Amino acid sequence: MKKLIYIFAGIIPIVYFLSCQKLSVSPTDKFTDESYWTSVSKAQLVLNMAYNQMYSANTMWQDEQLSDNLVHTYGASDPFSIRRGEATPALGLFANEWKGDYGGIKTCLVFLDNIDRITDIPEATKARMIDEIRFIRAFIYFRLVNYYGAVPFFTDEITLDEAYKVSRTPKSEIMTFIHSELDDIIKNGNLPTSDNLAQEENGRITLGAAVAFQARAYLYENNYQKVKDLTTEMMNDQDKYGHYSLFTYAAKKDMSYFMLFTPESEYNSEVILDETYVPNLKTWTNMTSMAPISKKAQISADNPTQELVDCYLTMNGLPVKGADKDPSYNEKDPYVNRDPRLYATIVYDNYKWLNKDGSTDIIRTAKGSNTEDSYISPVDRQTKTGYYVHKYFDWTMGDNFQSGLNIIMFRYADVLLMNAEACNEISKITESQWNETIRPIRERAGFTAAAALNYPANKSQAELRDIIRNERRVELAMEGLRWFDIKRWKIGQQVLNGYMHGFKFGGSDANVDGGYLRVAQYQFSDNRDYLWSVPLDQMDLNANLKPNNPGY
Repeated sequence: MKKLIYIFAGIIPIVYFLSCQKLSVSPTDKFTDESYWTSVSKAQLVLNMAYNQMYSANTMWQDEQLSDNLVHTYGASDPFSIRRGEATPALGLFANEWKGDYGGIKTCLVFLDNIDRITDIPEATKARMIDEIRFIRAFIYFRLVNYYGAVPFFTDEITLDEAYKVSRTPKSEIMTFIHSELDDIIKNGNLPTSDNLAQEENGRITLGAAVAFQARAYLYENNYQKVKDLTTEMMNDQDKYGHYSLFTYAAKKDMSYFMLFTPESEYNSEVILDETYVPNLKTWTNMTSMAPISKKAQISADNPTQELVDCYLTMNGLPVKGADKDPSYNEKDPYVNRDPRLYATIVYDNYKWLNKDGSTDIIRTAKGSNTEDSYISPVDRQTKTGYYVHKYFDWTMGDNFQSGLNIIMFRYADVLLMNAEACNEISKITESQWNETIRPIRERAGFTAAAALNYPANKSQAELRDIIRNERRVELAMEGLRWFDIKRWKIGQQVLNGYMHGFKFGGSDANVDGGYLRVAQYQFSDNRDYLWSVPLDQMDLNANLKPNNPGY
């Protein structure tokens, strides 16, 4: 049973903890510091609020829309405006992310400034809560610098006058702070390991989460030696950092990856940290615009791309395009004999949809198949690419699409993938390193062919880089990480400039892009699109935030 450690902000009767776009001081018309900070339970409410502000399902799906995995195909969308090269400094997403992140930082600072007012709190409890809030603050700053680059940075509350004058701190300085904070949190030992986490505390930050976050922070800086060291420690010293393993669904092992993202498998051995949701209390509804219409989605507005589908290997361990293309691959029957993670992630034509009761439905998406899920045109409510999203579909949710399914922030497969990438970037990945990372991930996915599992010794370091990057894409698809990989690999021009495509069964001209649907035309500028604009209203309030990032 889920512990309700994530409480809605509205439940907390403290107006001044709420986000303030101007980074202003807190109003005091409800509680003073002295009257509020009187018990551990009240401090826990503020900590819960910070957890809420750290991450969300909305954030994950927003980040996925920024990539080439998921394309917005119906109505307005700020991520879609960014990808089309149409964003201006007045874009709502730029302002809302900034406001939400600084609201979260404010909550953390209020907590740190006032926790010592509680005199009867056990020292171990206080130390743990402080390190949790420091983790959250570091995570929010990490998001800010990866969106905006240089941003206002402070570790104590600032006054309204100071807010109007604060300038931007270089990203490198903030990253140094983040690494220092995480090093200190890890060294302190105040956080429990996953092995010592009580069931009612599921979802709280652990020592393993701090190490995984530190590895990701170094990964985004391409500091591969640090990534290798940290991930190797997590893999080899689990008595110290917590015991993690790739999740296996005992009842049917070939469904392990599919079941990893279902309500039955929450808090499993692979999850390092997730954002906890609670049915009927704290929920998310994004699937209403991504799931098949026959599964009660309202409209298909966010669709997987053909570019993502083409990344899934055949069961023979071979790609479906390029020089090494599997000769058995049939473009007219493209979804057979493919990586099982395709089935677990994306709904395609003739898809065998598994219901919770074990029954199945066949979903047709091809034009002319005459079902409520069939592609009709670029302007109808059905899919615009021929695909729907299945990963993270919560088969326990009601007709209103209120899902209480947790969103995973860090998991052990990512640790293995980070390790594989780091090993290959430092020096060509070895067979033993491959067998500790890529091979078990593919085995869990359901591959059995030697060509899929065995170390490709004949491949160069550059070829192995492409293999590892592709493995990362398919394993972590729809988890909000692809855009940040594109950003750190600097491949935006390669993958986000030109048309995004849908399937070949929509009646398109066979002489145009091989008959694959042209869904959206993206524009990517290396000089602009790796960073977001500082929000226009913030620059209007504070001229010290200028100059803006290039291109805006």
